[in-house]
Amino acid sequence: MARSLNEWLWQHEFWLPPGITWEDMQESEDVHYPQPRDLLLSIPFALILIVIRCAFERAIALPLSSKLGVRDKQRPKAQPNPMLETFYSTRCKNPEEGELISLAKQCDLPVRKVERWFRHRRNTDRPSLSKKFCEACWRFTFYIISFFMGLAVLHDKPWFWDHRECWTGYPQQPLQPSLFWYYLLELSFYWSLVFTLPFDVKRKDFKEQIVHHAATIFLISFSYCANYIRIGSLVMVIHDASDCFLEPTKIFNYMKWKKTCDSLFMIFSAVFLISRLVIFPYTVLYNTYYYSMEIFQPFFGYYFMNALLITLQLLHVFWSCLIIHMVYKFILQGTMEKDMRSDTEESDKDEEKEKIKEKEKNGITYFSNVTSNNYIQRNGSDPLSNRTHLTNGHLKER
Repeated sequence: MARSLNEWLWQHEFWLPPGITWEDMQESEDVHYPQPRDLLLSIPFALILIVIRCAFERAIALPLSSKLGVRDKQRPKAQPNPMLETFYSTRCKNPEEGELISLAKQCDLPVRKVERWFRHRRNTDRPSLSKKFCEACWRFTFYIISFFMGLAVLHDKPWFWDHRECWTGYPQQPLQPSLFWYYLLELSFYWSLVFTLPFDVKRKDFKEQIVHHAATIFLISFSYCANYIRIGSLVMVIHDASDCFLEPTKIFNYMKWKKTCDSLFMIFSAVFLISRLVIFPYTVLYNTYYYSMEIFQPFFGYYFMNALLITLQLLHVFWSCLIIHMVYKFILQGTMEKDMRSDTEESDKDEEKEKIKEKEKNGITYFSNVTSNNYIQRNGSDPLSNRTHLTNGHLKER
């Protein structure tokens, strides 16, 4: 059964244009074509990248964060409570008011204390500032290396300047060693991100990140197997261009360098919007959809490749909306809004605000009572008529 499935999967109708078979893609001593088995190398390379990342974060990024003044907040720890811990782990991390009352009765604790316990417990699970800093440093280092490696590999290639050259001689385009290593580096990196997803900083667009990583891995893998390497290399270098500015923006934000962070954010926004909403649709989407049909008739690989690219573009539109909203807030307020994808750390100030509101309400009631008493005192019914109450509750001699 495995053999029949393998034969069905690798039918040339799926991967190659009409009129081309796998026999036409036979290698020789001087000519090498992409082989699907090459992609298996990305798994061990991804594990190597994870090891390098751990060493980098411990030996370089973490000491650097201390020197640059990145300090973690002191978070109060939740007191050990097996019942609340079980509820937190198995059912819900942010219980409703009814659940809080029920848990308070079961634990014989005040509702506010149970609410505070869940707040402290949630904060414990949130990543520290130094962890975010280390992650941003690692990604910045990789994106810089990857981007300039891509430029070094592509700057002398004809399809980098004339996009129609992506299809010249397709699919019989020999694989160059520099393109192979560039592909392997990018694919290994995204596999490493998938492997570390449970441990990395989780943001509100976590699901979109999973879709992005999956689409990217499928796109890189399929483009390699179907020898869409020329168009795939353009996709990767376009993406790395804006990512090179995103990560340092985060780094300076964690360092509290506000002006530098704001400046980098505006540069990142411009590069992202231009590269993802202008350059990518024209250079990649239009190229793959229209120019490719000048060389061959549509086939399964053509539709599948375009479907992956459109999925990627929809994610670009989603993130562009978030960025435009942040830029709009920046123009209005003069300062960059906090990353909407990040979770806000909860503090006991929320509870203090609630108490202040309650005191204000009680103060209004108290003030009404006081003013009515003053009216009685002014009519001589109280010996303390020589003093009046002010609105702030203090006494003043007449």
